[in-house]
Amino acid sequence: MIVARYLTQIGKYFLMIKEVFRKPTKASVMRGLILKEIDDLIIGSLGIVAFISFFVGGVVSIQTALNLTNPLIPKYLIGFATRQSVILEFAPTFISIIMAGKVGSFITSSIGTMRVTEQIDALEVMGVNALNYLVFPKIVALMLYPFVIMLSMFLGILGGWMAGVYGGFVSSTEFIQGIQTEFIPFHITYAFIKTIIFAILLATIPSFHGFYMKGGALEVGKASTTSFVWTSVAIILSNYILTQLLLSK
Repeated sequence: MIVARYLTQIGKYFLMIKEVFRKPTKASVMRGLILKEIDDLIIGSLGIVAFISFFVGGVVSIQTALNLTNPLIPKYLIGFATRQSVILEFAPTFISIIMAGKVGSFITSSIGTMRVTEQIDALEVMGVNALNYLVFPKIVALMLYPFVIMLSMFLGILGGWMAGVYGGFVSSTEFIQGIQTEFIPFHITYAFIKTIIFAILLATIPSFHGFYMKGGALEVGKASTTSFVWTSVAIILSNYILTQLLLSK
């Protein structure tokens, strides 16, 4: 019974995505909606992403340095470990989980409130494709999400460098040597492929929970929590699958 319910919801989700691209809203109206979503979802998230990235990068650097107790292990590995941690997992995946809480809850609550106050019903009565009007601008806006992750990568490594160098754990030259050691350019490509998939999940799963919710104000809060949980689960699962597909030999 539970499995059947989950399968029904998954089917409904994919049908929703199909509906998003049908009967598009007028271009002049859509342009304004997209710009508003870029401001809300991307620019509005830069502060928290920058803050977390910088300090977590610093923590990774310090913890690596404190665990390198063997004098035979070269210090440049602090820079190497910070780069690998930030580029492969922290920036694309950890930041996406945080964004599921911030952006996902915002999307679910805003669409859910429109459902409760019957604004979505009004759009449908006027002959507007409500899913295209509400969800499509969010998908387009979150296509800029890789730029947020790029900023996260840069600040994570910068935070690691500052913590390592000014904490007295490693010299600047050794840290930079570690960043450059055995660098594989495909790791950047891998990170951005993950980021695009996560961006689509961040735009669509919270929208699904907001659009199809029933009830009043209390249910909007419950839908926001549920959307955060399921977006996080989808991100973790897709992270595992993409890592298996792209990095395993």
